[in-house]
Amino acid sequence: MKMKAAILRSSSAQRPYSVSKPLSIEDVELDPPKRGEVLVRIKAVGLCHSDLVAISGERAKPMPIVIGHEAAGIVEELGEDVKGFAIGDHVVPSYVASCGHCEMCSVGRPALCEPATVANAKAVFKDGTTRLHQGSTRIHHHSGVAGFAEYSVLPEEALVKIDKSIPFEHAALFGCGVVTGVGAVINSAKAKPGQFIAVVGLGGVGLSAVLAALAIGAGKVLALDLSQEKLHFAKELGVHHALNAADEDVIEQVLALTGGGVHCAIETAGSGQALQTAYNITRRGGTTVAAGMPGAETMINLSHLKIAAEERCIKGSYMGSCVAKRDIPRYLNMFQNGILPVNRLMSRSIGFDDLNAAMDRLADAKTIREVLIP
Repeated sequence: MKMKAAILRSSSAQRPYSVSKPLSIEDVELDPPKRGEVLVRIKAVGLCHSDLVAISGERAKPMPIVIGHEAAGIVEELGEDVKGFAIGDHVVPSYVASCGHCEMCSVGRPALCEPATVANAKAVFKDGTTRLHQGSTRIHHHSGVAGFAEYSVLPEEALVKIDKSIPFEHAALFGCGVVTGVGAVINSAKAKPGQFIAVVGLGGVGLSAVLAALAIGAGKVLALDLSQEKLHFAKELGVHHALNAADEDVIEQVLALTGGGVHCAIETAGSGQALQTAYNITRRGGTTVAAGMPGAETMINLSHLKIAAEERCIKGSYMGSCVAKRDIPRYLNMFQNGILPVNRLMSRSIGFDDLNAAMDRLADAKTIREVLIP
């Protein structure tokens, strides 16, 4: 079938993207679903920092590629042997289509699925092919989803069925930003009620982590960012302290407010300096979680002595250490019950024509979550 999609052909575009237009809205051909695959009509897709770094080249992707991975849609066609879904189902894709059989899947860590990780790095399906092309030129799939498009073909194992009453523009946020931020608090940090929790970096992932910390009943929630606008918004959400990470004494401020540091510090900025700050504000015996995704060359310096003598824990968190088919429905239920008001994180909805300008707003930290309605 033919459809419209936003294609990225190069990561050399200069800012502003509204002028250089790295995302080109073009007609592409989408093959029908194969065995075990599903055709989904994309109804909404969030704009995420991981899309932005593909455009900037900070994390290079095979080209040409349809980016976008935080989506929600409706099942329109089933390939052979698909048993878990029916036409008309509402779904959220997971950008890690876990195989269920590798070592990571078998020990309950499907976010680290080895075949899916290899396929996502090559921007292809696990069989090494794509379903997108223009004539003989194949187009790659970003994170297996390729969401900046009218339709997508996805493996059955990537999809999570959701309640049809949930608006698509809200449901889409659970495909990445929410599951990553909430999971970083609940799954990775294993934060407990009454603990002091800090979130460093207040994008969509960070603010989702803030909502999770509030939802579990943290004793104090601290928000750190460089943007006064985002700090003000975090206060509106209910954080107890909002601190500018650029302040020279921000670490001392946190230590004073918490009597020696937070129990859990969640870094979501994708910045080495942010992770360093998160580590420095974590108390003895506490846990620092790295959930941001910087370029591969980013390094930080840590005290070996402190890690050992203070029994400090540093944990990575990819996709919120989640089990998608368990956690996405769980977090959606929290949303429906008013415990996790992620709808407040949605800045605006846009069309294809505004996609490049929206990437400028994301790069300038002038927005939280914008949602493309194809």
